[in-house]
Amino acid sequence: MGYKHTLTLCFALLTVQLFAQQNSIYNNHSFQPFDRYIYNSDARFHTSIKPYNMLEVNKIVSYDSLFLFSTNNKYTNYILNKDLFAYTNGDFNFSINPACNFEYSQDIDDTVNGWTNTRGLIIESDITKKVHLFTAFYETQSRFRDYRNDRVKELGQRTIPGQSRAKAFGSDNKADDYAFADAYISYNPDSVFGFQFGHGKHFIGDGYRSLLLSDNAMNYPYFKITTDVWNIKYVNMWSQQYYVDFPHAANSRYPKKWNVMHYLDWSVTKWLNIGIFETIIWQNEDSLGVYRGFEFNYLNPVIFLRPVEFSVGSPDNVLMGITGKLTLFKNHILYGQLAIDEFKFAEMKARNGWWGNKYALQAGYKTYDIAGIKHLDFQTEVNYVRPFMYSHFTYSQQYGHALQSMAHPRGSNFIESVNFLRYNYKRLFIEAKYLYLIHGQDSAGTNFGNNIFKLYNTRSQEYDNKTGQSAIKNIVQYKDITVSYMVHRPSNTCITAGLSSRNAMSDVLTKQQMFYFVALRSTLQNFYYDF
Repeated sequence: MGYKHTLTLCFALLTVQLFAQQNSIYNNHSFQPFDRYIYNSDARFHTSIKPYNMLEVNKIVSYDSLFLFSTNNKYTNYILNKDLFAYTNGDFNFSINPACNFEYSQDIDDTVNGWTNTRGLIIESDITKKVHLFTAFYETQSRFRDYRNDRVKELGQRTIPGQSRAKAFGSDNKADDYAFADAYISYNPDSVFGFQFGHGKHFIGDGYRSLLLSDNAMNYPYFKITTDVWNIKYVNMWSQQYYVDFPHAANSRYPKKWNVMHYLDWSVTKWLNIGIFETIIWQNEDSLGVYRGFEFNYLNPVIFLRPVEFSVGSPDNVLMGITGKLTLFKNHILYGQLAIDEFKFAEMKARNGWWGNKYALQAGYKTYDIAGIKHLDFQTEVNYVRPFMYSHFTYSQQYGHALQSMAHPRGSNFIESVNFLRYNYKRLFIEAKYLYLIHGQDSAGTNFGNNIFKLYNTRSQEYDNKTGQSAIKNIVQYKDITVSYMVHRPSNTCITAGLSSRNAMSDVLTKQQMFYFVALRSTLQNFYYDF
């Protein structure tokens, strides 16, 4: 075998994705290049399932046609528009692109600056247009000197939101060193079925937040089957997470748990979508250390999970929900979610604040091209989550992963309003955000239902539970404005500058923080610090 053929084979064996990749790598809420087209489409696109399938997106709008910077200079064209490395040979495509986040930040009340230093690679490939591979790796050192550092401390175990646990870095051990990896291999034999095995995140819903399944927590291994029939898209996913046990033995792995999820999205008409969601979380070992492993009763992809869970005498955690999207005049979208952890109709009817009526509600609206101004967009959303939602009576079965919620980053026991105004002109992006949050914080020794990783049988009271309840009422106002200019289209690498303000107020403490930052970053994933 010749040198060139050997090199090609080595590239093919790397864990890589599709040139016009299958899973969209552009998943950051601040960068939504496809949404105005797929929401405004007669193709009845299933917008609530993310990351988007780029094979489907490209039927509506080609990313290659967006943000192209026309130039006759081949060097400028290469820097701004082209992959760092690309190879095509018949049905085989391969590309490599850099990813980064070099950020300088400064809290206005601090004399020491913060910084982030992320270097990464994104490798993508497709073989015969049916096999798609992808891998990405990011190595990061950072020192947060603002409310992001407060969030790391709040999560505990030096957990970086949305990424992983970190180890101490620097001479004073106040910086963090951590990594982030993402990969999958998928097979699409035809237009109906898709199979994917990977390590990553998923998101269900049309909003900024998801109360059913969000990309808030760090990556996890999964196997997913997607079925497209008529106007229905059906997703089955089996995944594995871990939880932090108390106490945890030194130099030992964290215990595992399992998750099975079904989601069916039905495009009833061109302007109405309805989705049905269910998931079950179960522990790998019981409280006595008896191994259970994968539950084969949950392997059936076309069965309602709740009757099966009940029939095997299982104490597993079940979460169910519905989603809805109503599109009016092609660019006015009303959307919402209802998530139910558990409830009793009699207790609901009594309106007595029973702790076990655990549910969450979302209502939102977004529109594009306000007042005829092209690419001026607006979004507003309200999220309401009852106390003790997503929690369980065992540490292994809360709806979380590695100390982070699988749904809303705030956990439960809160009401939130989040609003966006976005504008895009060619490669220039401007976003203004305002968030208002009321949440009930758990206090020492008292569980008011905010921290989903506390056992719900440690609750403070049986009845008279109200959303936002706490010995100390907390109000958070978060304001942020960012301006970005895209310098490398394939990796969405932008020069970005921003100003963020967070005011946290309670009966005993008021904390006001403001910082500015400048960065060269690949705006791809979502990492949530805005709560």
